[in-house]
Amino acid sequence: MIILDGKKTANDIKNEIAREVEILKSKGLKVPHLAAILVGNDGASLTYVNSKVKACDKVGFNSTLIHLKDTISQEQLLQEIENLNNNNDIDGYIVQLPLPKHIDEQKVLIAVNPNKDVDGFHPTNVGKMTLELPTFLPATPFGILELLERYKIETQGKNVVVLGRSHIVGRPISILLSQKRKVGNATVTLCHSRTKNLRDFTKKADIIVAAIGFPEFLTGEMVKDGVVIIDVGITRVKDVTKKRGYRLAGDVHFDSVSKKASYITPVPGGVGPMTIAMLLKNTLLAVKNFI
Repeated sequence: MIILDGKKTANDIKNEIAREVEILKSKGLKVPHLAAILVGNDGASLTYVNSKVKACDKVGFNSTLIHLKDTISQEQLLQEIENLNNNNDIDGYIVQLPLPKHIDEQKVLIAVNPNKDVDGFHPTNVGKMTLELPTFLPATPFGILELLERYKIETQGKNVVVLGRSHIVGRPISILLSQKRKVGNATVTLCHSRTKNLRDFTKKADIIVAAIGFPEFLTGEMVKDGVVIIDVGITRVKDVTKKRGYRLAGDVHFDSVSKKASYITPVPGGVGPMTIAMLLKNTLLAVKNFI
């Protein structure tokens, strides 16, 4: 069993990006500038956004954090987005999800300029992705593709099962892995909460992408020997033996599944760091699109 080390791979990618930024600087070209809008004080979101800011510093990007109160109105938030759309110094930006319940996430995401949508969530970019046109890929699926490619994991003709149909991970990765691309050409089954006899699908899978948000849902008895496991989930599970009072768990029961897997991502340190690295890669792409 080989660990798919997302932390190391993400650092490799960041070093590659940093070298490209140095080349841009040496030519007197624009330094990439990534902005993030954070609404409220959700602990996980704060941690994630701060990680993005640190990653920008590491690769030589400029970064801006716009931290807004959770009482902000939808109209005020949309105005902040419009300000970023019209700010030529900002190459790409993200609106950190989830948003407060009184704000329509879909309206907010549609308001983002597709040319600055480095999260890859805008309908224009989702449409281009589906049609295999050049665009920003959603950061987490992009990171999964990169991990599979760098570890030379064959996907062509393989049976892939994706657990979860979210617009952020499950649905896009199912589309990408079925496409005619280097990491693709797979036969993909998208399973979800209404799928019957789920184990019949997972037991036949060569590759499983678990992105459902239920800790340790996928167990060893649900997979075959040699399976490749991509665990996207990360949940805080109460654990009184830990100093923090909790532990981080993925959607996969690591101890039982790892005994059968040929490759597996850990949690933490697997897909999470890759998501941030690919967000940086998309931002660099945004700059190159206008050079």
